[in-house]
Amino acid sequence: MARHFWGPGFDAGLWTIRLWAPRAAQVQLVSGDAPTPMTRDDDGIWSAQITASPGTTYKFRVDGTDMPDPASRLQAGGVDDASVLTLPDNHDWRCDWSGRDWSEAVIYELHIGTFTHAGTFAAAQEKLDALAELGFTAIQLMPVGQFSGNRGWGYDGVLPYAPHPAYGCPNDLKRFVDAAHAAGLMVILDLVMNHFGPDGAYIHHSSPDFFDAGRDTPWGPAINFDQSAVRDFWTGCALHWLEEYRIDGLRLDAVHQIRGPGADGFMRDLATEIKALFPRRHLITEDERNIPDLRENAGYDASWNDDFHHAIHVALTGEADSYYASFSVDPLADLNLALQNGHIEEGQPRPPLATPRGEPCDHLPVTAFVNAIQTHDQIGNRAHGDRLTTLADPDDVAVAYALLLVCPYIPMVFMGEERGETAPFQFFADFQGDLAEAVRKGRAAEFSGIAALGDAVPDPLDKATFDRSKLGWRDDEPAQSWMFLTQQALKFRARHVVPLIKTRRTGVQVSRPAPDLIRAEWQFQAGTLALSLAFGQPDPDPFPDAMFHTASPTGRFSLSAKAIYHDPKYPDRHLSRPTA
Repeated sequence: MARHFWGPGFDAGLWTIRLWAPRAAQVQLVSGDAPTPMTRDDDGIWSAQITASPGTTYKFRVDGTDMPDPASRLQAGGVDDASVLTLPDNHDWRCDWSGRDWSEAVIYELHIGTFTHAGTFAAAQEKLDALAELGFTAIQLMPVGQFSGNRGWGYDGVLPYAPHPAYGCPNDLKRFVDAAHAAGLMVILDLVMNHFGPDGAYIHHSSPDFFDAGRDTPWGPAINFDQSAVRDFWTGCALHWLEEYRIDGLRLDAVHQIRGPGADGFMRDLATEIKALFPRRHLITEDERNIPDLRENAGYDASWNDDFHHAIHVALTGEADSYYASFSVDPLADLNLALQNGHIEEGQPRPPLATPRGEPCDHLPVTAFVNAIQTHDQIGNRAHGDRLTTLADPDDVAVAYALLLVCPYIPMVFMGEERGETAPFQFFADFQGDLAEAVRKGRAAEFSGIAALGDAVPDPLDKATFDRSKLGWRDDEPAQSWMFLTQQALKFRARHVVPLIKTRRTGVQVSRPAPDLIRAEWQFQAGTLALSLAFGQPDPDPFPDAMFHTASPTGRFSLSAKAIYHDPKYPDRHLSRPTA
């Protein structure tokens, strides 16, 4: 079978267009005046060659049903419309970019549709320099593959190779990436490989074997990674974004739902191929299993660490519902564990969990964990999309935010967090008819076990829900205070934390000398990072020589941090800055 055969290819004036449809009796390419018959090979791949100009539209006619290309690079309209032939090398790249080291990552997660009022790549591009000036080094885009309608989070995509047209055209995204690189920012793309959305996924018609008939995910039919054509589809998709759009890395959504005999091999082969072709690109997973395998053995750089979020969230809010239950027993003890090990749940008994979760991961480097105190999931999957700043004292949240930015794990913030944003980020979609009603009812029924609902759950199909979720871009005194804190914490990180985590960790000691006090020291080859965190009472002994300090007005919540560097020529001598 040809490698990465999905989607149109162009060579010597001819377009070669292919589709895997092993059960189809007849497939035609519909473009121009008359359908072109396609021929089938032994692997069930149908192909045809045509002469056409870029911009020409085409569809497949599979056993009488017209459908777009599942690997469409661009649509003429919505997910039901024709696909468009595009050349990959049609952008004049201006920035000579070689990437950044993963240890330098400070990630800013954003949703293009709600990041700005206009909700486009072009409007988002205008904000990049300001984010870089605050100290961010990476942008993580929520999925931009095309989904049904205009509004959505992106996790219901059905055409994962094609940028969503409400955000702009392919060259708009390329200009966004080019501008990010010029500002020193990596661009990471959230890619969903574990399911398709419920509307417009014509691949069910053309390629039913793409799906595992015996298993569903929480979001729809599971993908059958035992099929080589399926593995090829997703590998080609990943390489498409990395090569054509010069994306710096991928965040792979819910990889715990990528299962089956072929799945483990796929995940390893994907990382191997990407790292061989693009050695300065980075791979992040979302994996609720808390296991080290992909990071330790398969070349993945890091995984989202929800444990850190849960400990902080429960410590600040006291919530104990649903998945917060096991973190509500002693959240500061859990935070202690998170600072010590990275993950908290590593296979030990954790009441009230019936089954332990996770495996030991404390041997992994600190850069293998992406920590956050707010994400699209943890905000948007609440009934009302509440941000942490509306659930707890904002001054106390600011100290937790500073901890996130200066501790040695890779930090990620959610858009607006750097300004203390209080506007919600709610779940929204743009479906029609029976599907819209099903989503509306399903969302309302989802929260029986999560927090007190108060008013009714916002209607996800109402455009007002989408509009409420847009950033306000506050510039008042509280917003300025948050931005100053962000800038100071990230200056400390760039000057003192990054030089340490670029070297090997040699030890870590985290203690809890008082119920509301945590002391942490991480030893690296280059030196030591020390933190003192008071989380409910004044710190009786803050560092007198702290390089970074912040506290809530009451003093009950405070953070002090310092770094000590070891001169390699004089191991017993301590320096206040790293040596060359």
